Formats: sequence, structure tokens, C-alpha cells
Amino acid sequence: MNAGRGWVEGKVAVVTGAGSGIGRAAARLLAAEGATVYLTDIDGKAAEATAEAIGGSARAMAQDARDEAAWEAVMARVLAEQGRLDVLANCAGIQLTRGLLETSLDDFRHVFGVNVESVFLGTRAAVKAMLPQKTGSIVNIASNFANIADGLNTAYCASKAAVAHFTRAAALDCAQRGTRIRVNSIHPGCIDTPMLEREIVDVAAKRGDADTSAVRAEWQTLAPLGIGAAEDIGWAVVYLASDRSPYTTGSEMVIDGGHIVR
Repeated sequence: MNAGRGWVEGKVAVVTGAGSGIGRAAARLLAAEGATVYLTDIDGKAAEATAEAIGGSARAMAQDARDEAAWEAVMARVLAEQGRLDVLANCAGIQLTRGLLETSLDDFRHVFGVNVESVFLGTRAAVKAMLPQKTGSIVNIASNFANIADGLNTAYCASKAAVAHFTRAAALDCAQRGTRIRVNSIHPGCIDTPMLEREIVDVAAKRGDADTSAVRAEWQTLAPLGIGAAEDIGWAVVYLASDRSPYTTGSEMVIDGGHIVR
């Protein structure tokens, strides 16, 4: 895909976690392909910076995606200003690099709050907004750790598996209501984002190493194609958001450079 082909021309999109990483890339590419994009992030200044970089088709909002009232406010603004919602990309998320015995109940609940409850709240709010036109696309960012496990990411693995299965159930619900509202998940592998950088630092620290180069080199070999770029996932969001994927719902799009097949 090349920018400027208008894959989502005229569509109205909301992207959470748009202040950095995958959310930022998805927002930028959706806007480049013709969408009006509402960027939200718990870090409102980061969302504003992304919107400023994108230009006139972007609007920024501070939002805690775990907050039901915040979702109501986001949707109220979108519908008041645009009259419709066509796309939601649930990109907000966190990673906790801790094993089972090192993960507290509060840790576990926090990860599920950000990674799962936000997706539930966002998907539900988006479906309500999309019901009048009975069409739309919801894209939830899961992880290849929804499909394979990692002992240093117990809570994260569980949360992303929950996102994947919730996505399938939501897709069925929307179809059974007689709509063409599609709900799909994307499963990234190692993607060069601030989240991955923090994980590399955490793992190096657990090994007692202030130098992260060894961990970075190890991560680079996890997938045959190495570490991916945030834009690799952003383009997948564009495809699922577009009218080029009308028969795709309840699907898992794995984009991990071959990590799982290895």
C-alpha cells in the first residue's frame, strides 16, 4: 500500500493510545488515507503532538480508556461534530514484564484494566455509535502473546488472549444483530515502539545489565524478519478499516515477522 490512495477517504475514525507507538502510526496512516481522525491518549499532550504532526484532519482528546464516562464524552463529541463513526482502533495498552510470582493482584488488575476493559468499553461505545448506519470497523490490538506464551509476561499474555476472544464474540454479536459492523484483532510481534523499548530495559535490568544491547540483539532474532515497525501494524489497521475488507470479521491478523511460525 502507498500513501495517498484514499483507502479510508471520508471515514471518521477514533484511535486510542495515539500519543505514541502503534496508535500514533495508525492515526497518521488513517489520516493520510483520507480519514478524519480523533486521537485519544491518557497523555493528552502526546495526543496533541500527534494531531499537530498530522494536520487539519486530526483532533486530539485526553482520555483514560478505562473510564466509561470518558468513552461517552469521546463518542458524544465525534457524533456532534461528524454525525457518524466509521472506525475505532483500540490501540491503548501496557506491558508488564514480570513472572507469575512477581505479579501482584493489583498488577494483574491494572494490566487487565488498560488492555481488556478499555477494549470492552470502546467496542461497546463504538457499536452503539455505528448502529444507525449498521456498518463500521472496529480493530483491537492484541498480540502474538495471545497465541503463544511467555513466562516473563504472565498478565500481559492473559490480557491479550482475552482481547482476542472478546473480539471474536463481539464480531458474532454484531453480525447476529443484522449489521455489517466488523470486529477484528491484530496480533503484532516485536514492534519498535516505546513499549518494546521499556520491555528491553526491564529485561536487561532483571539480568543485572545496564547495557541493553545484548537484549536488543536477542529480540532482533526472535522473528525471521527481525523487529518490525509501528507502520507495519498501522497499515493493517488501514486495511481492516477500509472497504477492501468487507468480508473480514472475527479474524486474527498476525503480523509478527514470522515469530510464531518459527
